Amino acid sequence: MPIDEDVTGLEIDADVRQELLSLPKGLAEEVSKNLVMVARLIDEDPEQAYAYSRIALRLASRVAAVREAAGFAAYATQKYSEALAEFRAAKRMTGSVELWPVMADCERGLGRPERALAMAGEPEVQKLDKAGQVEMRLVAAGARRDQGQLEAAIVTLQSPELASSAVQPWTARLRYAYADALLAAGREDEAREWFGKALEADKDGATDASDRLAELDGVEFVDAADLSDDEDQDGTENLVDDEDDEDDEDDEDDEDESDDEDPAEVAAAERATDVTEYYDEDDEEYEPLEQSAADTDVRGDKA
Repeated sequence: MPIDEDVTGLEIDADVRQELLSLPKGLAEEVSKNLVMVARLIDEDPEQAYAYSRIALRLASRVAAVREAAGFAAYATQKYSEALAEFRAAKRMTGSVELWPVMADCERGLGRPERALAMAGEPEVQKLDKAGQVEMRLVAAGARRDQGQLEAAIVTLQSPELASSAVQPWTARLRYAYADALLAAGREDEAREWFGKALEADKDGATDASDRLAELDGVEFVDAADLSDDEDQDGTENLVDDEDDEDDEDDEDDEDESDDEDPAEVAAAERATDVTEYYDEDDEEYEPLEQSAADTDVRGDKA
């Protein structure tokens, strides 16, 4: 697959470059470029990112960073079984528990929320940093909702991180998940309050909290493209109506003109049209139609 011209391979993190030092220089460069393409496309075109990850995996399957990248690309395309296998491989290679929350979310994706909840209670969670623990809480709450346990999901999300006024990288998503759970439980006023708090923390637009607030307030958004299409359609319909009116006027004019014509001239013109229609001098099978007496008289008069 083609690599973007501006990609050098040096864009990857220093720790990933360190892992690739175990490969021959040329191979390491090729793998690094494919990993850059994975990172570049995973949000906008996950399928393409997945394709690049498979190339990197084929070239360097024993590099943990490659297995991790392949896992995230599979996860982005909802290939949860494949993603889980790659994450497990990366965890075995590094011994790190960093991927534990996304591994649990893969279990949810595979329709096994009970396994995700079991992972939320494992010792590995205590080894996660604060961001990882918040992520695990989000996954556990999602698993509760998968099982129809809305109140349990709400309680799972209630934590010091949720109550804190400080804004951290995870704050917007945590508040948003809490608001969404409240709304699902029918607690609309509380949901509106927390969607507002999520919006305050969402500086990068990671959530659609503003849209959710607007929906709760009964505001409807109209796509400008749809409006343009409607206007074009109305214009087309008006144009068709105008053309139909002009055609009707032309038909009326033709009828008026036909009323003023001499019947004898009309009959002569029709006979001339008949001769023109059937006569073809180049047609070897053509045989002239016999002239009627009336035709002879008409031509004789003209002579």
